[in-house]
Amino acid sequence: MNTDKIALIGLGYVGLPLAVEFGKTIETIGFDINEDRIQELKKGVDNTLEVDSDELKQASKLSYTSSMEDIRDCNIYIVTVPTPIDEHKRPDLTPLVKSSETVGKLLNDGDVVIYESTVYPGATEEVCVPILEAESGLAYLNEKSADKNQSGFYLGYSPERINPGDKEHRVTTIKKVTSGSTPEIADRVDALYQTIITAGTYKASSIRVAEAAKVIENTQRDVNIALINELALIFNKLDIDTEEVLKAAGTKWNFLPFRPGLVGGHCIGVDPYYLTHKAIEVGYHPEMILAGRRLNDSMGAYVADQVTKLMTKSRIHVVDANVLILGLTFKENCPDLRNTRVIDLIEELQGFNCNVDVYDPWVDKDEAQHEYGITPVGELTEGKYSAIIIAVAHDEFREIGVKQLRKLGQENHILYDIKYLLSADEVDGRL
Repeated sequence: MNTDKIALIGLGYVGLPLAVEFGKTIETIGFDINEDRIQELKKGVDNTLEVDSDELKQASKLSYTSSMEDIRDCNIYIVTVPTPIDEHKRPDLTPLVKSSETVGKLLNDGDVVIYESTVYPGATEEVCVPILEAESGLAYLNEKSADKNQSGFYLGYSPERINPGDKEHRVTTIKKVTSGSTPEIADRVDALYQTIITAGTYKASSIRVAEAAKVIENTQRDVNIALINELALIFNKLDIDTEEVLKAAGTKWNFLPFRPGLVGGHCIGVDPYYLTHKAIEVGYHPEMILAGRRLNDSMGAYVADQVTKLMTKSRIHVVDANVLILGLTFKENCPDLRNTRVIDLIEELQGFNCNVDVYDPWVDKDEAQHEYGITPVGELTEGKYSAIIIAVAHDEFREIGVKQLRKLGQENHILYDIKYLLSADEVDGRL
């Protein structure tokens, strides 16, 4: 009989799906400091749209709370808080520190704390462990512990691999990397995740290896997309359609199917900075990784420049022009606004004194206003816009079709497609 009792700290895009899966078979308490979020989940509603109401009902052993006292008697604490970057693109570990302080106050002898948040190699033990020790008064038990019989707590690290909006690759169907502070705890952590991960697990040799593996997953994607973005800039100057080139090259079995675009989100646009931060700290200045980041971060300005040039060629006045941007989320078919780089495009166009409207049926208007000072329009107006830009490939925009999209424009207008939603002959420009 399983006597574990799990506390899941942070019920966002990562924490809730995990809590639901554990809550089907193991007593699990989902903890979040956002009381509104807790009340919403108690009513069977998930506004991230990652878990539907039927799935929430299936987790019969899952409860929700915002009170620390309700998770005091748990023996496994899984931390799934976000790890963003600050305005200077440095790791912001505030959520990780705060959650570690919370968990530290609750720890008892023999408890296990498992972190899922993306960090640089070494952060879990260098940043979180001292906080856990200070708050709990217990020792951190690992392979180097002198007294194997001393009281204390153990550590695990199993990086999240959630893909927001993806209904095919779910938490249970994505292979899970696990690790622990001792060989025994590594086995225990691995066995715990095996109870829910149908795709299987991979037990890393150490916590640092697991941390490093996570942070390079998205760094690799970021660098690859940067290469494709740079190729798009080159092919644009050569007057060659980038998608046609990529389709042709893609006929080779080992050509990777990346596409150009705006690179945001809580992973690809963030994780590389965690790795480069640590690299610089130990005396190595990364070149390729940061070059890729600079290039990807410049794409919003590039698109704005391309659109305004097309407008000028069509004798459309840029100043005071009405521009419609379709999509605000960082990726298609999900409501996630975190680190969306569509904001770069908006700000660049506003810098040209354009009047920018944003339409996105997936976003919460209050959240968009709170995060970016943007209130998306509720409906589309025909004949209003001098330029229409498809920024996110939501299915809704695909279904609208080019004829209806063109009706939104004035008699003389530009239709620009960042996401290859339409064919080259249907638009006036694209990456």
